[in-house]
Amino acid sequence: MTENEARRRKAVALRYEADNDAAPHVVAKGAGPLADRIIELAREHGVPVQEDRDLTALLSQLDVNVRIPPELYRAVAEILGFVYRLSAR
Repeated sequence: MTENEARRRKAVALRYEADNDAAPHVVAKGAGPLADRIIELAREHGVPVQEDRDLTALLSQLDVNVRIPPELYRAVAEILGFVYRLSAR
């Protein structure tokens, strides 16, 4: 991987519905222009965007439609808490 590729923006979109999902799962992921499009669509639809490069690097290793592993629950819970707080405003 080149240095430029390593610095490309990455994005991972998660979905979690407490009534229907046992755990959050990956619904989209991408790098470069695809990551930019994922972020753009999220903003267009009022979905909060949180930047966390370390978590994104871990989540981007998962396949789409895969639940996040228990090892990432705490980190994702912090993101979901952020989203819920924004929604309450």
